[in-house]
This record gives sequence, C-alpha cells and structure tokens, in this order.
Amino acid sequence: MTTTPTMTTTPTRPLSPTDRTTVTRGRNRMVTDREELHRFLADALVAHVGVVVGEHPLVLPTAFAIDPDGPDEGGSLYVHGSVAAGWLRQAVGATVCVTVTEVDGLVAGRSAFHHSMNYRSAVVIGAARVVEDESERARALDLIVDHMIPGRAATLRASTRKELAATAVLAVPLHEASMKARAGGPVDEPADVEAGVWGGHIPLRHVSAGPVSGEDSHGRVPDDVTRRAASYPPG
Repeated sequence: MTTTPTMTTTPTRPLSPTDRTTVTRGRNRMVTDREELHRFLADALVAHVGVVVGEHPLVLPTAFAIDPDGPDEGGSLYVHGSVAAGWLRQAVGATVCVTVTEVDGLVAGRSAFHHSMNYRSAVVIGAARVVEDESERARALDLIVDHMIPGRAATLRASTRKELAATAVLAVPLHEASMKARAGGPVDEPADVEAGVWGGHIPLRHVSAGPVSGEDSHGRVPDDVTRRAASYPPG
C-alpha cells in the first residue's frame, strides 16, 4: 500500500545552501526551516517547471510530489509528462527551476505601493534526471497520485505497459531550495495610517464543493475521495 511519506529531514541541512537559492530581497520573509519547506510542498498542488527549450525559456504547470527521503541530494521532487513532450526531453540532464506558490490572501494597503499578497512560495533549482529504475518510477507515480488524493494510488489498477511507455518521470534534487512567506496586514507609512484610509487583508483559502460522480461512475464515492474533499472547507 502506498502512503504519503512522513516529512522527515536532517536538522542541520539548511535551506538556501547555494548562491543560486540565496534570498537577497525581502530576507525578513525568508524561511530557513527545511521541514517547513516539506510541509508547504505537501500542501501545495501545482508546480511550475522552467526549462530552456531551443532559444527561449518555457514555464509549464504540472502535478508533482516529493519524497524527502528520495535518492537525490536533499530528497527528490518528482514531475511527470509525456515522453513525446519537447520540454521534457530538453529538461533531461539540464538545470531546471521548479517554483511552487500558494496565494493565502490579498493585502490592501493605504497606498498603491504597499498593496501586496500573502503567500508561500518555494524555488527548487537542480539538474533533472529521468527516473529509469522501475520501482522508483512506480513509487514516484503513486506519490503524484497520492499528492492529489492521499491513499488513491492503492485503490487503482496497475498501469499498463503502454501507459508506462508513454510516461516519463523526472526527478529534481531538493538540495538547492529556498522559500519565502508573507502573512498579515499591510505595512503602511505612518502618515497614510493617520489619514484614515482603510487598510487590511482578504484571506483566501481552498474550498471544496464536494465530490461529483461521473455520469458513468458506479457505486458510492470512495472513502479516499470523501476524505480529500473533507480536508477543504465547503465552498
């Protein structure tokens, strides 16, 4: 049975360990706890992979999952795609940038300059490798499914040879990573506060409207889907 891995880490391994991932602007928002990075990546749903394709950069959204105890330095971040995808072929062996962002609120300042967003955001930079080992690839694909709906992979039929042949999995080391976060209200100039203009923030969150069965679905909604929907407040 495949389960979401326990978020464990080596306490002495820092975030932002290289110049490429060192936060230089807004250091007061920098997160230094690697476990916090793991918790955030377990919570977020969409990653954007940046890779140079030909003469131009390309950034694409994708489902993802992490294994903090994976074989890459610092653990492994997994993404998958079609073996025919040009971006995926270009990413193999190349340095890629994976970004993950969750918007937690809109910040209304008392001036245009101090409008902002509350957010959590991570950047992972590293050389992407194709996962060739069959057992690692199967585990990575299960992790990606379970990242969306925990426990789902164990309820599904095994992937066919054709499906596996059409799917490639890339792994990126979690070693070079940085994270920033912002929370709370605006930070305004004292004169703007004294002027009496309203300032504050609008919290945002994921909500669920509940599972919707397909027209050709059979039986009741499975427990893994019900639990996942219940993990978000109703819309």
